[in-house]
Amino acid sequence: MAKNKINIQNKKARFNYEILDKFTSGIVLAGTEIKSIREGKATIAESFCEFNDKGELFIINMDIQQYSHASHFNHQPKSSRKLLLNKRELKKLHKQVTNTGLTIVPLRLFINDRGFAKLQIALCKGKKLYDKRESIKERDTKRRLDRIKKAY
Repeated sequence: MAKNKINIQNKKARFNYEILDKFTSGIVLAGTEIKSIREGKATIAESFCEFNDKGELFIINMDIQQYSHASHFNHQPKSSRKLLLNKRELKKLHKQVTNTGLTIVPLRLFINDRGFAKLQIALCKGKKLYDKRESIKERDTKRRLDRIKKAY
């Protein structure tokens, strides 16, 4: 069996948020959703995670395109999907979100060695405008230094 290298990333997350802690969670998916993810037809760019009344964590606004070979049993592209974490991790995240006002943002969606779809989520703190300018400045200086090093 050929290794399926699916690695869908949220590139805006590292720019808009300061990442404090990372977790890897499973996702509850329907049959056609996992097939679409294996084809690489999913985006997590504008998605975020939220707790419901029962303390369960859901990913909101994650877009999984409909599977092309499915019949009328296809899934909804932008429905909320439950995330699977340990109870201890859920309690820790819930406490951080409610007390300190942090957000949970998905970083990347991937298929693990056993063929399951996993989502790497991060506990984040929003960056201010001046923080974003600082990260742009750092990136530009690093790029310049790499060019100078390459020239010699």
